[in-house]
Amino acid sequence: MIEKSVEINGSKIHYLEEGDSENILLLLHGLGASAERWEYVIPLFAKKFRVIVPDLIGFGYSDKPMADYTTDYFSEFLYKFVDKLGINDLNIIGSSLGGQIAAEFIINHDVSVRKLVLVSPSGVMKHSTPALDAYISAALYPNKDSALNAFQVMSGRKNIDEKIISKFVARMQLPNAKLAFMSTLLGLSNSQVITEKLQLLTIPTLVVWGENDPVIPIEYAQSFVSAINDCRFYKMIGCSHTPYVENPKSFFQIVSDFLN
Repeated sequence: MIEKSVEINGSKIHYLEEGDSENILLLLHGLGASAERWEYVIPLFAKKFRVIVPDLIGFGYSDKPMADYTTDYFSEFLYKFVDKLGINDLNIIGSSLGGQIAAEFIINHDVSVRKLVLVSPSGVMKHSTPALDAYISAALYPNKDSALNAFQVMSGRKNIDEKIISKFVARMQLPNAKLAFMSTLLGLSNSQVITEKLQLLTIPTLVVWGENDPVIPIEYAQSFVSAINDCRFYKMIGCSHTPYVENPKSFFQIVSDFLN
């Protein structure tokens, strides 16, 4: 993977890129995460796609300007990002917050997106869960213990890669990281449920959900599947909120079959 950066409205945006295909695949991470969250599947997709994975503005190693981090703000950022890179024909996979941003981006902007994959997307659930509470606590008080507890609760597993913990803590200790995180949470809580907007999606869409997701429970999948006109659904057995981390090979095969 090659690390790159681009400037959007005076903010430096960090992103990863791999592959040289003419077919472009954009990966969008979730709340408090970064491009590195996709590291297990990037090399797999890069065999058939030019994979582009940004740190969303406000997260990872991208700049974190003082702003209202609403879904409209992220949607507009994404439009400027792909325009800056000269992209106008692509596929998108969005996880959690990234899924909601991807849907809003496609609905709000005239960009040619071939296919969309939503992985446990936000946008419908309007209350918190114990797993989300633990994650918020770790983001506001980033240390090894709080982060370990959060990722254990979110994954349902005791053994968490030390690298995931240390990098999360390091990112959340960066200047303005907590501000961007909390502003995003407020933006999500004050936004309208995305269900009605989903009816405006006209491209082939795949919704993937871990059967044991404690962050955004799988019961919310039906709201997306029933609202999107051309939609398929896949439940990943034994997975929680991030199946592309927990079972990358199976996730790749499922998504690759859909994209191809």
